[in-house]
Amino acid sequence: MAQVTPEVLWAQRSSNTDPEKNFIYLTISVPDVLKENLKLDVQPTTLTFTGHSETLKRTYHLELAFYGEIDAAETKINHTSRNVELKLRKKELNEEYWPRLLKEPKKVQFLKTDFDKWLDEDEQNEAPEEDFSQFGGMGGMPGMGGGDFSGIDFSKLGGSDTAAGIDEEEDDDSDDDMPALEGEEEEAKGEAKGEAKDEVKEEAKGEKEDAAKTPA
Repeated sequence: MAQVTPEVLWAQRSSNTDPEKNFIYLTISVPDVLKENLKLDVQPTTLTFTGHSETLKRTYHLELAFYGEIDAAETKINHTSRNVELKLRKKELNEEYWPRLLKEPKKVQFLKTDFDKWLDEDEQNEAPEEDFSQFGGMGGMPGMGGGDFSGIDFSKLGGSDTAAGIDEEEDDDSDDDMPALEGEEEEAKGEAKGEAKDEVKEEAKGEKEDAAKTPA
């Protein structure tokens, strides 16, 4: 089966003081690829990804050689039913952006700028804090051998992943917004109906008593 190169979107942030704000943001578009069908190897200067979609009957393969070094052990990942998102920390603290993502300056068709996440260098300080709470670590990095997802918190994945075959369910801290179960809903309807009947009976009884007291 022929391998397909997936579309990759990228953006970046830079800082010469804060490692958490000095990173590359990658989104690899691989719909319907389950976590057990993924192999991901992140090294200081390279990334290799292979994933297979059973529903689409398609195998994705990607190899990237980065412009600069990253701290592979600090890689964060978020897997969804459509994408694999990566936060790659740049090894060298520098307030200047990388001029490009890849080592070679040639243009490749599958790589595009992620304009939804891109900020110019002079806009970074004014931008709101970014939420990476849905991202998890990669366990045995960097020598993971391609595919150790033990560090990923799959409980944070959205409901769309369940449709793709991922059975992990999102944890809820509160049941306040949960809809009533079918039996509870019927019971509540029955109670409401009974209360309404009692009110009608009392009203009718009162009207009958008033009529009896009124002289003909």
